[in-house]
Amino acid sequence: MSPSPPIRFALIRLALLLTLAWPLQGCLFRAHKVERVVTGAPLKTATQQDLIDYVNREAAKVRSMQATVDIDTSIGGARKGKITDYEEVRGYVLARKPAMLRMIGLMPVVRNTAFDMVSDGQVFKLWIPPKNRFLIGRNDQPGDDTKQSIENLRPQHIYDALLLREVDPEKEIAVLENDEEIVRDKEGHPVEQAAYHLDIARKGERGWFLSRKIIFSRTDLLPHRQLVYDDFGNLATDARYEKYQDYDGIQFPSQIEIRRPREEYDIVLHMVKLQLNAVLTDEQFALAQPPGAQIKQLGEPVVKTLGGQAQ
Repeated sequence: MSPSPPIRFALIRLALLLTLAWPLQGCLFRAHKVERVVTGAPLKTATQQDLIDYVNREAAKVRSMQATVDIDTSIGGARKGKITDYEEVRGYVLARKPAMLRMIGLMPVVRNTAFDMVSDGQVFKLWIPPKNRFLIGRNDQPGDDTKQSIENLRPQHIYDALLLREVDPEKEIAVLENDEEIVRDKEGHPVEQAAYHLDIARKGERGWFLSRKIIFSRTDLLPHRQLVYDDFGNLATDARYEKYQDYDGIQFPSQIEIRRPREEYDIVLHMVKLQLNAVLTDEQFALAQPPGAQIKQLGEPVVKTLGGQAQ
């Protein structure tokens, strides 16, 4: 006896649905192999205290630096809608503890001054001759993240990335984290590599916060990256250290990349000549206001400028 018309219609409908669904089985359940590329380099081990001791020991060795550098600069990103790469320029960097920094960039070919900036750890000055502009403000004065301008440069950001600070046992707590980092092999391919992350928390006005994260490569136990955060936990500076060389018994990177996510600029310093612990005078960090320059005061007027003169 054949099925009744309603049952026969239901069976035909079920067969049709199964027929249509069958090609989808491969899409819904298709699997593919995920290949994880991990470096085969031999790994070194260290304890949390070993890494803290290394940071403190190396930081204590460097009291000042005087460098001739080649500077690569990129400004822009997703918020600005474009990235502008500037031609590599020659420059000079002076740094002296506890917080003095001067950085000069020269124009390509003609070698006239493109910018000159100084900081004493509290106040900064920035002189831009091509624009005839002279900026002055406190170090904590943020840049204008809506503009793609060299005026967003702050010498204190450069200083904080150049010289690793000691871990202060009175104000900071360090915690060791075993993690990975993505590095490039000799062919430029990304590979995973085990790394030590030294997370450093600092006590601020609003309580404890993650101040910085120093990432050590497990292949050489050297710091290859430092992430610096603001009081609210936002990433402020991403610094990378590569091509370490021996400078009179001190291991120091000959290539330093400094990225500022908020202002969307990236600076790479290539050391052409580096002298550590030279005697640097206050006069070498003096930047006088050029006659006829357009003055731009950022934020509230500062009480004192570099050199102690009233503003």
